Amino acid sequence: ELALKSLGNEGLFLFSSLDTNNDLYLSPEEFKPIAEKLTGVAPVSEFEEEETPDPSGETLSIVAKFQPLVMETMTKSKDGFLGISHVALSGLRNWTAAATPMSVMLARQFKAFLPPKNKLHLGDPWWIIPSELNIFTGYLSNNRFYPPPPKGKEVRYETQFLYIMFHSRPFVKTRFAPQGAVACIQAISTFYYTIAFRIHAEFQLNEPPDFPFWFSPGQFTGHIILSKDSSHVREFKLFVPNNRSLNVDMEWLYGASESSNMEVDIGSLPQMELESTGPSIPSVIHDENGNVIDSRDPSGEPIQFVFEEITWQQEIPWEEAAQKLEVAMYPFKKVSYLPFTQAFERAKAEKKLVHSILLWGALDDQSCKPLSASLPLPGSGRTLRETVLESSPILALLNESFINSWSLVKELEELQTNRENEFYSKLADLHLEKYNFPVEMIICLPNGTVIHHINANYFLDITSMKPEDVESSIFSFSNNFEDPSTATYLQFLKEGLQRAKPYL
Repeated sequence: ELALKSLGNEGLFLFSSLDTNNDLYLSPEEFKPIAEKLTGVAPVSEFEEEETPDPSGETLSIVAKFQPLVMETMTKSKDGFLGISHVALSGLRNWTAAATPMSVMLARQFKAFLPPKNKLHLGDPWWIIPSELNIFTGYLSNNRFYPPPPKGKEVRYETQFLYIMFHSRPFVKTRFAPQGAVACIQAISTFYYTIAFRIHAEFQLNEPPDFPFWFSPGQFTGHIILSKDSSHVREFKLFVPNNRSLNVDMEWLYGASESSNMEVDIGSLPQMELESTGPSIPSVIHDENGNVIDSRDPSGEPIQFVFEEITWQQEIPWEEAAQKLEVAMYPFKKVSYLPFTQAFERAKAEKKLVHSILLWGALDDQSCKPLSASLPLPGSGRTLRETVLESSPILALLNESFINSWSLVKELEELQTNRENEFYSKLADLHLEKYNFPVEMIICLPNGTVIHHINANYFLDITSMKPEDVESSIFSFSNNFEDPSTATYLQFLKEGLQRAKPYL
């Protein structure tokens, strides 16, 4: 109360965003972001002090490629961003280029990508940076401007060479699960690995006195080819996939407290990637006698290095590696979810029902749209994938009796207007007729006829009630499962199967 009286709402909001341990005292470490902003001088990082470049080590040149978010793809652009202050979107509008277009790094910095000794088989995933959140632990605060000081391997991922090339305020630990970075071996040779990886990170774009604006790409993915002793990197690429029409979730606060109103939206980011310009090369060149020689030939041209061709002894396709990483991040993907039109083709061939989920943001990445535009709560899509969709009874029934799919509303709207294929257009039309914001779960016949559906908000409401409080519902709670969510979703699926019997 004293702090509120002294600072006011907005002053206390800024103070608490810096006071990371909530002790109402700003330590020098907590005050550092403000000091750096005011003085324009950033101290040498902890990593730089501890790691001195090996004179004989190799260096790798990385370029950042960035095309800003297409503002017209945001939902709120349809009404000209009516009611949204220009200040709220200032960080987004001003982010038009990568913060650091090119950087030279030590090959040894990529050592963290090497597999642990117990993960040397193809496609066996491990956590580079483990997720610390789940449905039971809750979610991290929205009321923050600056990333916390990195610890351990996070130093390599945040302050040194990855996200900081895009923007000055990256958060390597996202507010929502699953956090972190997961990897697996895609290929093995005598001296090299190809490592596939998937990373979840987000950015806070605004600065005080504006309120935080969170920019959450669906995922970062990519690969690295590096020697088993990490002395040489042959190739590196990290990028945000743009194969979906919408791939970034955005959330911004409108008040000076954690419970303040929040606006949400989703949009399309054309390009966000880091890529090596070539293999890593020695920073110092020695002749056969160990003497340092000039890096340029007598004519002044840089010496050209010739690299041996890598012969891979074992490898798996990129699609298989990516699927292994996806399942590690999202256990509900142990069941295959096919693209919309493919799901109906498969259902027709196998004479099964289609279990379809229709939503604004992707179900299997971090662009999943939150449940409410007024509260900073986890999204219904997020809640579904972290609870019922990954439960063993649901996975078993979906795998045995359904062809599964999830779709973006925007993609079905586009398919609906595509008259080149009337059947696909009709499928989309039948789905959209039943859709209500934010997420609709639908069961339908192979011809697209919807035989059962339920809205995620309604589903979450009834499963949060006590069984005796549910006066009338087509859903009943089962005594076979302690979790009412699992019991109710299982009932939803079984009722769909029952209703379909006359048609299949």
